[in-house]
Amino acid sequence: MTRRTVILLALAAVLAGLGASSLPAATHAAGCPKVKQPKPASKSRKPPKKPLDADKTWTATFDTTCGSFTVRINVGVSPHLAASFVSLARSRFYDDTIFHRIIPGFVIQGGDPTASGTGGPGYSTVDPPPKKLKYTRGIVAMAKTSSEPAGTSGSQFFVVTGDASFLPPDYALLGKVVKGIDVVAKIGKLGTHSEQGTPTRIVVVRKITISSR
Repeated sequence: MTRRTVILLALAAVLAGLGASSLPAATHAAGCPKVKQPKPASKSRKPPKKPLDADKTWTATFDTTCGSFTVRINVGVSPHLAASFVSLARSRFYDDTIFHRIIPGFVIQGGDPTASGTGGPGYSTVDPPPKKLKYTRGIVAMAKTSSEPAGTSGSQFFVVTGDASFLPPDYALLGKVVKGIDVVAKIGKLGTHSEQGTPTRIVVVRKITISSR
């Protein structure tokens, strides 16, 4: 079963609001060079044994073929996810992965080395999201299947590029984009208005660099 960021009814609602039946695929790719898709890979990791230092500020910088953007990781809200994401990034799990799902005006989704929407690290964590969490522009959260408990995380993440505040608080909060939202917006144009969100141009995550202070 694919890891979907939304249940089908919620996605149908947003597509209806976007006028999906009349909107063509977005193809504007200024600043995003045409690149080959990296070879899909099956990767597995072991979950981290220690939590992150919650007294520090943790950030993740995504180096992509469209530019870079930085996410401040919310360790306090999602301690298990935060430790897992940092561990995966440091082990180069995300290197040469793509944004396999891009729905203009909604989300960009990545973090699957198989590029199929079914991949993960071989384990999951759970951090129940705050009941009042709103998925607004720049929020980064984790994809899950509809059958998994709220707050379940593997490796697949999504970045909100529009207003997804109608979504229920089911998706674990990784953090928020604090730098490079223009890059996120650029990537967000390179998809299709459909449930699959098929990219119109390959966007590769070259690496994710973790920093703390």
